[in-house]
Amino acid sequence: MLDTILLPAGERLTADEFRAEFADQFWNIREGDFWKLERRQTFVEPGDASWAAFFHAGDWKRALRLIKARRTEYEDDARRMRQIGLTSYRVRVIEPPLTPYLQWELRSLALMGAISDRIRVLDAAHVRALETHTRLPELVCLGLDRTYEVLYTGAGAADGAIRHTSSTITAPCRDLIASLYADGEDVVDYVTREVAPLPPPAG
Repeated sequence: MLDTILLPAGERLTADEFRAEFADQFWNIREGDFWKLERRQTFVEPGDASWAAFFHAGDWKRALRLIKARRTEYEDDARRMRQIGLTSYRVRVIEPPLTPYLQWELRSLALMGAISDRIRVLDAAHVRALETHTRLPELVCLGLDRTYEVLYTGAGAADGAIRHTSSTITAPCRDLIASLYADGEDVVDYVTREVAPLPPPAG
């Protein structure tokens, strides 16, 4: 399945190269919107203050406070996206029981979903038929002709990306994410029902 979506050719970017290029390209999307698929269940984000508060310091309450403090940032993003006519769509695949990372990340995604992005959660059972040989990749589609397969180390640390700059790759990737999005549940509804009642995770 994936062989028909991502061609073997592509340009390898380091984590720093991808981070800089993404920040520039995102705000220059004029057609096709932004689509993101997250499949891994755990990532390592040492540069995120909220992540570090819990996963390094074990302070769940502080981690949640730091997430809430992002409201202004998300509101600014929402205004800027409206100004340029950009919509951001995200699909977060989850596998119950939730990993500690997902319990944390979903709190942030719920705030983002309430303010700036259109985010849906999808149980991994819905993608298993697409994963006959390997798991779905972490995908980012910007506009009509730019796709990144985002790479991570075994532990889940950022490891750059493979860049594809062809509409023949972006179109099926975007269509795949859109089809999964159509089957998903709004992240705010999911977090309210399934995540908010949970006790703090074990960091």
